Amino acid sequence: MKLNVLTKSYHTAKRWIASTVLCLAMVVLFWQGSVLTAEAAIALPHSAVLATSNLDKAQDKAQRDAASTKDFVRDAANKVEKTARQNADRVDQATDGSNFLARKAQRDAGRIEQRAEQDAARTQDAIDDTKNVFERAVDNVKEAFSD
Repeated sequence: MKLNVLTKSYHTAKRWIASTVLCLAMVVLFWQGSVLTAEAAIALPHSAVLATSNLDKAQDKAQRDAASTKDFVRDAANKVEKTARQNADRVDQATDGSNFLARKAQRDAGRIEQRAEQDAARTQDAIDDTKNVFERAVDNVKEAFSD
């Protein structure tokens, strides 16, 4: 039962992280009114400099947030693996390690550890993909200001 709760909260956290990064990208792009209109950038050239410096800050923050989120995912996977090993050891100790239940508990622990690694890797790839999309959008906005 705990595995389902952990897995469910893990996937919920993954969705929240992706939504947060996406919202951060939207806020950065729409925060400055001069980002959306070319006339404002022509009339006030200093606002373009401010916008690009804000974009640099946002890009740096996105990189830091992605790194901390990946660390969170790695910690969660490590906790799941540790719990699986502890549960398998408890079953092994309770059954003297020589019967079917102990062998099954060890197999299940190995399967859980493998699945946790796969899920963590997929989530980290999704975080990287989201960060890369955001950075490309920021670079495109910067390029639009430099022209």
